[in-house]
Amino acid sequence: MSIKISYSKGISEKNIKNYVLFSNDDFKINGLAKLSLSKNTNQINKTINSNKSKKKDIISFNVNSDQKIILIKTKNNQGSTENEKKGANFFNFIKSNSLTNLTFFDVNIFETQNKNKIFIEEFLHGMQLKSYEFNKYKTKKDMLDMNINIVFRKKVPKKIKNDRFTSLLEGTNFTKDLVSEPGNILHPDEYAKRILKLKKIGLKIKVYNEKELKKLGMGALLGVGQGSVRGSYLVTMEWNGNKSKSKPLAFVGKGVCFDTGGYSLKPARFMEDMTYDMAGSAAVVGLMKTLALRKAKINAVGVVGLVENMVSGNAQRPGDIVKSYSGKTIEVLNTDAEGRLVLADALTFTEKKFKPKFIVDLATLTGAIIVSLGSEYAGLFSNDDKLSKQLLEAGERVDEKLWRMPLHKNFDKLMNSKNADMQNINYVGGAGSTTAAQFLQRFIINKTPWAHLDIAGMAFSKYGGALNSGGATAYGVRLLNKLVEDYYE
Repeated sequence: MSIKISYSKGISEKNIKNYVLFSNDDFKINGLAKLSLSKNTNQINKTINSNKSKKKDIISFNVNSDQKIILIKTKNNQGSTENEKKGANFFNFIKSNSLTNLTFFDVNIFETQNKNKIFIEEFLHGMQLKSYEFNKYKTKKDMLDMNINIVFRKKVPKKIKNDRFTSLLEGTNFTKDLVSEPGNILHPDEYAKRILKLKKIGLKIKVYNEKELKKLGMGALLGVGQGSVRGSYLVTMEWNGNKSKSKPLAFVGKGVCFDTGGYSLKPARFMEDMTYDMAGSAAVVGLMKTLALRKAKINAVGVVGLVENMVSGNAQRPGDIVKSYSGKTIEVLNTDAEGRLVLADALTFTEKKFKPKFIVDLATLTGAIIVSLGSEYAGLFSNDDKLSKQLLEAGERVDEKLWRMPLHKNFDKLMNSKNADMQNINYVGGAGSTTAAQFLQRFIINKTPWAHLDIAGMAFSKYGGALNSGGATAYGVRLLNKLVEDYYE
């Protein structure tokens, strides 16, 4: 179901099919006296008072045989995320009731939410987020359009669409599209091509192919992808929105387009879900698209490592030793602990080449984080308290929550190898997410402020959440966009 939003000046209320009105906690409808509906005030109040559904946030009733009122209970000055959730709940209501033509009125909106000038934009943004569906490969599609018209009594303001919401929606949905694609479509070759198309919105993009990566010495990343017939790539996306030569903010993503586990083969059950093992990279790409579209006044760089972890005669074996871009050697004891190998090279490269203000990486890195935090929080690991605090606060504001987990030098000994500088798994078991993050920290060479977000439990949802309809969640895009907005612009 798609949502089409239009704006108009004073239309005849005779032509309105479904009035959408907001009320306060007591179901008092503000602005009603300025609408032609005011002649029905007594009937409306009587219906509301007698309605047994009064405790619900949304109720609907007929004014006459042709017109319906949908009444949404709201609180004045509630937070942006709550307004978005209200919109998402409303989308569920109208979808389940097959309502398609809806009319809002500026007088009702502004008198109900007089202290929040962008309430309706937040509300509609929540509706649009919730309406996402990936039906690209269905031969029979739901072609129902939801038409929303916002009526202004006097004149339509020149600027009524907030570019921030439009850009954020596009970036979020782009991430969802990427994560939702099957592995036979979105392999590393195709993924790199799709990123290149973002040049047209102002991003500077460089794709490093296998030959270039080999020359650079990215043995850790290349080792993961060597079993696939597809290429392996590192892609950088630069946004220069600040004319000064300030250090960029850096975002790094794991892009394992399909993960069989390699010779440390995953169980067949649920392996089809391993198409979303590139969700960290997709969040970085969606974020960079958002920043470019809304012309964010910062300098930022996104870096993603794109590989496919397959089984073949040329695939990496348990026991192989590879040399990373940093110069450190890694004994690969488990080929299914591959994401950290991709990130190891990407992190050091990002730090060395771009000398960023900070680095945040995102990855569906460990099943252990799901054991720890389920699907409520992503794990946060960091070497910097200030950056951690900012991330935690940004996550709370957009309902993409984080929980800080420990890092400690004592975990390092669990990954020391007899044959190389380190090994890629913890040899005694336990603390799987922490030791993976501790491994990554070894590749932050110059003590750059760094945070690792393990989003394995958050990137994909079988059942949906408050602001997503199930499937790819685009976790991280809204969170990191909020981080940039609140602390760095």
